This record gives sequence, structure tokens and C-alpha cells, in this order.
Amino acid sequence: MKYAIVTGASRGIGKAIAEKFLSQGISVAICARDAATIAAVSADMQNRYPLLKVVGFAVDLTDERSVLQFAAAVLDIFPSIDILVNNAGTYMPGTLADEPDGQLNKMLAVNLFSAYWLTRKILPVMKTVRSGHVFNISSIAGLHAYPNGGSYSVSKYAMQGFSENLRLELQSTGIRVTTICPGAVYTSSWNGSGVAPERIMEATDVADIIWSCYALSPQANIDNIVMRPQQGDL
Repeated sequence: MKYAIVTGASRGIGKAIAEKFLSQGISVAICARDAATIAAVSADMQNRYPLLKVVGFAVDLTDERSVLQFAAAVLDIFPSIDILVNNAGTYMPGTLADEPDGQLNKMLAVNLFSAYWLTRKILPVMKTVRSGHVFNISSIAGLHAYPNGGSYSVSKYAMQGFSENLRLELQSTGIRVTTICPGAVYTSSWNGSGVAPERIMEATDVADIIWSCYALSPQANIDNIVMRPQQGDL
């Protein structure tokens, strides 16, 4: 049996990714901030995939200690980790000159540091078997500046740098690293926006791309994938 970790998996892209893994026979550990929500989601997944293992944890991904406790708890349950998906992220619009004090710190904590802390804890397990795949969910906001991107865009640029350095460091270990940079994906955050669901991508599109990358031969790696709505960015 294979095992995966997906952060920020109570809804949206993260949930779709976890569902994809389960459909392919991979047990999953998922986390999100809200305890009730992650408990309900993991219980539903477990009921639908009784032959696999689904474990859910409430985790404050802005807190290093909480992230490390999550990693340790998963490693106590799963004998190995084949896939790590650093999906958790948050968005606050703003401009660098005028956004509230501390906004950059908030963006970096969720969008970068959580991935850094968790990956460092999981890598020794992957290195032991010289196998594994790390997926970092970035954004097109990490590829170019745009109006009101502010600290969010900065944090995603940082995620790009994290992925590039990690990939280079792990090339001799058998561990693959892929960065996914989606444009607009229809999740609950778009509710009430007036944007039609068919105008932008579906969360399952990202999940399908991740599975396609993972399913390649071990000697093949997809470094970066940029995904955009067919009609262009909003």
C-alpha cells in the first residue's frame, strides 16, 4: 500500500487531490485548521474507501510546533510516505505599500513556512527508501506580479524558490519535486463572485494533473506545470 499527505484538504483543491489518491488505492493523511470540518471530511472519505486508511488532523499550519506534531502523528500511523502535497494556502489582496502590518508574515507562514517545516520532517523517511514525490502547490501569482498581489504574490514567488532549490538538492536521492502553478480554480471562495463555474478551472483538474505526474516512470520528473482557464486569467 502507498501513503500520501495532503495539507489544506478539507475543501477545494486539497480535497480533490486526496479524493484522487484514494480512487487510485492510496491511503491519505489530511489536515486543515477546523477540527469539526476535517473530522467530517475524513470520516466521509473513510466510509467510501473502507479498504484504505484515511486520517484527518486539525493543524495550525502557521505554527511550527503544530506542523511538526502533525508530521510525527502521521509517521506513527503510516509506515512510509510516498507522496507529500503542500497544498495549504491563504490569500489576502493588497499592495506592499498599503496592506496591513504583518500581512507578509501571515502569507509566508501559511504559503511557505508550513511547506518548509513539513517537508523537512518527511524527507528523511523518503530518503531512507530513495523514493517519493513532493508536490508544491504554488500559483501563477508566483510567476509574475499583478495588481493587488502584494504579499500573497511575494509568498508564492518564495514557494517557487523553495521548490527549485529542493528539486536540485534531491536529484541524487530518487525523490521527485513538482511545482503546480494554477490560475483561477473554482472553489467555495468564488461563491457569490458572479463568475460562472464554467469560466474557470475545476479543482479536479489540478488533482488529475498531479496524478498524471506521479504516474510517470520514476526516472521522469515534471518540474513545473502552469495551468490557466482556457479563456485566460481573470
